[in-house]
Amino acid sequence: MTPERKIPERRSRKARRTRDTLAQAAFELVLDRGLRNVTVEEIAEAADVDRRTFSRYFTSKEAAALDSLRGDGDRINAALRARPAPEPPLLAYRRAVLDWLADPGAEPWHRRPRIFDLLVVAEEEPTLYAVFHHIRVDAQEDSVAIVADRLGVDPRQDIRPAVTVAAGAGALLAAQAAWVRGGRPDALPALVAEAFDALSADLLGERRPAPEHHRGAPEQHPGTTCTTCTTSTTSTTEEAEGTEATP
Repeated sequence: MTPERKIPERRSRKARRTRDTLAQAAFELVLDRGLRNVTVEEIAEAADVDRRTFSRYFTSKEAAALDSLRGDGDRINAALRARPAPEPPLLAYRRAVLDWLADPGAEPWHRRPRIFDLLVVAEEEPTLYAVFHHIRVDAQEDSVAIVADRLGVDPRQDIRPAVTVAAGAGALLAAQAAWVRGGRPDALPALVAEAFDALSADLLGERRPAPEHHRGAPEQHPGTTCTTCTTSTTSTTEEAEGTEATP
Protein backbone atom coordinates (compact mmCIF):
# COMPACT_ATOMS: atom_id res chain seq x y z
CA MET A 1 0.00 0.00 0.00
CA THR A 2 1.37 3.40 -0.99
CA PRO A 3 1.72 6.27 1.53
CA GLU A 4 -0.85 8.25 -0.51
CA ARG A 5 -3.49 5.57 0.17
CA LYS A 6 -2.63 5.24 3.86
CA ILE A 7 -3.42 8.90 4.57
CA PRO A 8 -7.07 8.82 3.41
CA GLU A 9 -7.64 5.52 5.21
CA ARG A 10 -6.16 6.94 8.41
CA ARG A 11 -8.40 9.99 8.10
CA SER A 12 -11.41 7.76 7.50
CA ARG A 13 -10.68 5.74 10.64
CA LYS A 14 -10.24 8.92 12.66
CA ALA A 15 -13.55 10.30 11.34
CA ARG A 16 -15.29 7.05 12.24
CA ARG A 17 -13.89 7.20 15.76
CA THR A 18 -14.99 10.81 16.16
CA ARG A 19 -18.50 9.99 14.97
CA ASP A 20 -18.74 6.97 17.27
CA THR A 21 -17.48 8.99 20.24
CA LEU A 22 -20.07 11.71 19.62
CA ALA A 23 -22.83 9.14 19.20
CA GLN A 24 -21.87 7.35 22.42
CA ALA A 25 -21.71 10.62 24.34
CA ALA A 26 -25.17 11.62 23.07
CA PHE A 27 -26.56 8.15 23.84
CA GLU A 28 -25.34 8.21 27.44
CA LEU A 29 -26.25 11.83 28.18
CA VAL A 30 -29.76 11.48 26.81
CA LEU A 31 -30.40 8.35 28.85
CA ASP A 32 -28.79 9.71 32.01
CA ARG A 33 -30.32 13.19 31.96
CA GLY A 34 -33.22 13.14 29.51
CA LEU A 35 -33.35 14.52 25.98
CA ARG A 36 -34.58 17.97 26.97
CA ASN A 37 -31.83 18.42 29.54
CA VAL A 38 -28.97 17.84 27.09
CA THR A 39 -27.52 20.34 24.60
CA VAL A 40 -25.42 19.80 21.52
CA GLU A 41 -22.62 21.77 23.17
CA GLU A 42 -22.61 19.38 26.13
CA ILE A 43 -22.42 16.38 23.81
CA ALA A 44 -19.51 17.92 21.93
CA GLU A 45 -17.73 18.72 25.20
CA ALA A 46 -18.22 15.16 26.46
CA ALA A 47 -16.66 13.89 23.22
CA ASP A 48 -13.80 16.42 23.53
CA VAL A 49 -14.60 18.20 20.27
CA ASP A 50 -16.09 21.58 19.42
CA ARG A 51 -19.60 22.47 18.28
CA ARG A 52 -18.52 22.81 14.65
CA THR A 53 -17.13 19.28 14.64
CA PHE A 54 -20.43 17.94 15.95
CA SER A 55 -22.25 19.64 13.07
CA ARG A 56 -20.02 17.90 10.52
CA TYR A 57 -21.38 14.52 11.65
CA PHE A 58 -24.90 15.11 12.93
CA THR A 59 -27.77 17.49 12.28
CA SER A 60 -29.20 17.21 15.80
CA LYS A 61 -28.72 15.67 19.22
CA GLU A 62 -31.53 13.22 18.36
CA ALA A 63 -29.63 11.97 15.31
CA ALA A 64 -26.50 11.49 17.40
CA ALA A 65 -28.30 9.66 20.20
CA LEU A 66 -29.91 7.20 17.76
CA ASP A 67 -26.91 6.71 15.50
CA SER A 68 -26.15 3.30 17.01
CA LEU A 69 -29.47 2.00 15.63
CA ARG A 70 -28.57 2.71 11.99
CA GLY A 71 -26.43 -0.38 11.74
CA ASP A 72 -29.33 -2.65 12.71
CA GLY A 73 -31.16 -2.02 9.45
CA ASP A 74 -27.95 -2.89 7.61
CA ARG A 75 -27.66 -6.14 9.59
CA ILE A 76 -31.24 -7.15 8.82
CA ASN A 77 -30.71 -6.37 5.15
CA ALA A 78 -27.48 -8.38 5.09
CA ALA A 79 -29.41 -11.33 6.54
CA LEU A 80 -32.14 -10.78 3.93
CA ARG A 81 -29.59 -10.92 1.10
CA ALA A 82 -28.27 -14.19 2.52
CA ARG A 83 -31.65 -15.95 2.57
CA PRO A 84 -32.07 -18.77 -0.01
CA ALA A 85 -33.35 -17.50 -3.36
CA PRO A 86 -36.41 -19.84 -3.54
CA GLU A 87 -37.79 -18.53 -0.24
CA PRO A 88 -40.97 -16.45 -0.64
CA PRO A 89 -40.21 -12.76 0.00
CA LEU A 90 -42.19 -12.23 3.22
CA LEU A 91 -40.91 -15.47 4.70
CA ALA A 92 -37.35 -14.39 3.79
CA TYR A 93 -37.89 -11.05 5.52
CA ARG A 94 -39.27 -12.72 8.63
CA ARG A 95 -36.38 -15.14 8.85
CA ALA A 96 -33.86 -12.34 8.25
CA VAL A 97 -35.25 -10.46 11.25
CA LEU A 98 -35.19 -13.60 13.39
CA ASP A 99 -31.64 -14.38 12.23
CA TRP A 100 -30.59 -10.91 13.41
CA LEU A 101 -32.32 -11.38 16.76
CA ALA A 102 -30.65 -14.78 17.27
CA ASP A 103 -27.11 -13.64 16.39
CA PRO A 104 -25.20 -12.50 19.50
CA GLY A 105 -22.47 -11.07 17.27
CA ALA A 106 -24.99 -8.71 15.67
CA GLU A 107 -25.92 -7.29 19.08
CA PRO A 108 -29.70 -7.20 18.52
CA TRP A 109 -31.67 -4.77 20.62
CA HIS A 110 -32.58 -7.14 23.45
CA ARG A 111 -28.91 -8.10 23.93
CA ARG A 112 -27.38 -4.62 23.72
CA PRO A 113 -27.09 -2.63 26.96
CA ARG A 114 -29.58 0.23 27.34
CA ILE A 115 -31.12 -0.01 23.85
CA PHE A 116 -34.39 -0.96 25.52
CA ASP A 117 -34.16 2.23 27.59
CA LEU A 118 -33.37 4.31 24.50
CA LEU A 119 -36.42 3.03 22.64
CA VAL A 120 -38.60 3.70 25.69
CA VAL A 121 -37.40 7.32 25.60
CA ALA A 122 -38.00 7.45 21.82
CA GLU A 123 -41.63 6.45 22.41
CA GLU A 124 -42.00 9.41 24.78
CA GLU A 125 -40.12 12.10 22.85
CA PRO A 126 -41.69 13.14 19.50
CA THR A 127 -38.48 14.58 18.02
CA LEU A 128 -36.53 11.46 18.90
CA TYR A 129 -39.25 9.23 17.47
CA ALA A 130 -39.27 11.25 14.23
CA VAL A 131 -35.55 10.60 13.74
CA PHE A 132 -36.08 6.91 14.52
CA HIS A 133 -38.77 6.85 11.82
CA HIS A 134 -36.33 8.23 9.23
CA ILE A 135 -33.74 5.62 10.19
CA ARG A 136 -36.34 2.89 9.60
CA VAL A 137 -37.40 4.38 6.27
CA ASP A 138 -33.79 4.42 5.03
CA ALA A 139 -33.39 0.74 5.94
CA GLN A 140 -36.71 -0.17 4.32
CA GLU A 141 -35.72 1.47 1.04
CA ASP A 142 -32.72 -0.86 0.90
CA SER A 143 -34.97 -3.81 1.80
CA VAL A 144 -37.30 -3.01 -1.09
CA ALA A 145 -34.35 -3.04 -3.50
CA ILE A 146 -33.21 -6.42 -2.12
CA VAL A 147 -36.68 -7.97 -2.44
CA ALA A 148 -37.05 -6.56 -5.96
CA ASP A 149 -33.75 -8.17 -6.90
CA ARG A 150 -34.91 -11.49 -5.44
CA LEU A 151 -38.07 -11.30 -7.55
CA GLY A 152 -36.26 -10.03 -10.63
CA VAL A 153 -38.54 -7.01 -10.96
CA ASP A 154 -38.30 -3.23 -11.14
CA PRO A 155 -39.70 -1.82 -7.86
CA ARG A 156 -40.80 1.31 -9.71
CA GLN A 157 -43.11 -0.81 -11.86
CA ASP A 158 -43.97 -3.71 -9.53
CA ILE A 159 -45.57 -2.96 -6.17
CA ARG A 160 -44.87 -6.36 -4.59
CA PRO A 161 -41.42 -5.55 -3.11
CA ALA A 162 -42.76 -2.43 -1.38
CA VAL A 163 -45.81 -4.30 -0.07
CA THR A 164 -43.64 -7.13 1.26
CA VAL A 165 -41.29 -4.79 3.09
CA ALA A 166 -44.11 -2.59 4.42
CA ALA A 167 -45.82 -5.67 5.86
CA GLY A 168 -42.65 -7.13 7.37
CA ALA A 169 -41.38 -3.84 8.74
CA GLY A 170 -44.85 -3.13 10.14
CA ALA A 171 -44.79 -6.42 12.05
CA LEU A 172 -41.35 -5.58 13.43
CA LEU A 173 -42.51 -2.09 14.44
CA ALA A 174 -45.60 -3.48 16.18
CA ALA A 175 -43.43 -5.96 18.09
CA GLN A 176 -40.99 -3.22 19.05
CA ALA A 177 -43.80 -0.99 20.33
CA ALA A 178 -45.26 -3.84 22.39
CA TRP A 179 -41.77 -4.63 23.66
CA VAL A 180 -40.98 -1.18 25.04
CA ARG A 181 -44.46 -0.80 26.53
CA GLY A 182 -44.41 -4.23 28.12
CA GLY A 183 -41.37 -3.64 30.30
CA ARG A 184 -39.71 -7.00 29.56
CA PRO A 185 -36.35 -6.49 27.80
CA ASP A 186 -35.97 -10.22 27.02
CA ALA A 187 -39.36 -10.56 25.29
CA LEU A 188 -38.50 -9.09 21.88
CA PRO A 189 -37.89 -12.32 19.87
CA ALA A 190 -41.18 -13.86 21.06
CA LEU A 191 -43.07 -10.65 20.26
CA VAL A 192 -41.55 -10.50 16.77
CA ALA A 193 -42.61 -14.11 16.11
CA GLU A 194 -46.10 -13.32 17.41
CA ALA A 195 -46.37 -10.22 15.20
CA PHE A 196 -45.40 -12.15 12.07
CA ASP A 197 -47.77 -14.97 13.03
CA ALA A 198 -50.61 -12.46 13.26
CA LEU A 199 -49.65 -10.94 9.93
CA SER A 200 -49.56 -14.23 8.07
CA ALA A 201 -52.40 -16.07 9.79
CA ASP A 202 -54.89 -14.10 11.89
CA LEU A 203 -55.12 -11.11 9.58
CA LEU A 204 -55.43 -13.29 6.49
CA GLY A 205 -58.40 -15.12 7.92
CA GLU A 206 -56.66 -18.37 8.92
CA ARG A 207 -57.39 -19.69 12.39
CA ARG A 208 -54.58 -20.92 14.62
CA PRO A 209 -54.87 -23.17 17.68
CA ALA A 210 -54.87 -21.11 20.87
CA PRO A 211 -51.57 -21.16 22.80
CA GLU A 212 -51.50 -23.62 25.70
CA HIS A 213 -51.83 -20.91 28.35
CA HIS A 214 -55.00 -19.59 26.67
CA ARG A 215 -56.88 -22.85 26.26
CA GLY A 216 -59.88 -22.98 28.52
CA ALA A 217 -59.95 -19.19 28.84
CA PRO A 218 -63.16 -17.30 28.05
CA GLU A 219 -63.65 -16.88 24.32
CA GLN A 220 -62.64 -13.45 23.06
CA HIS A 221 -65.11 -11.23 21.33
CA PRO A 222 -64.69 -11.35 17.53
CA GLY A 223 -62.37 -8.64 16.35
CA THR A 224 -60.30 -8.47 19.54
CA THR A 225 -56.70 -9.52 19.63
CA CYS A 226 -54.62 -11.20 22.28
CA THR A 227 -51.93 -8.91 23.61
CA THR A 228 -50.35 -11.28 26.12
CA CYS A 229 -49.74 -14.52 24.31
CA THR A 230 -46.46 -15.28 22.58
CA THR A 231 -46.17 -17.86 19.85
CA SER A 232 -43.32 -19.52 18.11
CA THR A 233 -42.79 -19.89 14.41
CA THR A 234 -44.73 -22.85 13.05
CA SER A 235 -44.66 -24.66 9.78
CA THR A 236 -48.31 -23.73 9.24
CA THR A 237 -47.45 -20.07 9.58
CA GLU A 238 -44.53 -20.37 7.20
CA GLU A 239 -46.71 -22.12 4.66
CA ALA A 240 -49.27 -19.33 4.96
CA GLU A 241 -46.57 -16.72 4.43
CA GLY A 242 -45.19 -18.56 1.49
CA THR A 243 -48.60 -18.87 -0.13
CA GLU A 244 -49.48 -15.22 0.31
CA ALA A 245 -46.09 -13.74 -0.51
CA THR A 246 -45.14 -15.87 -3.48
CA PRO A 247 -45.42 -13.82 -6.67
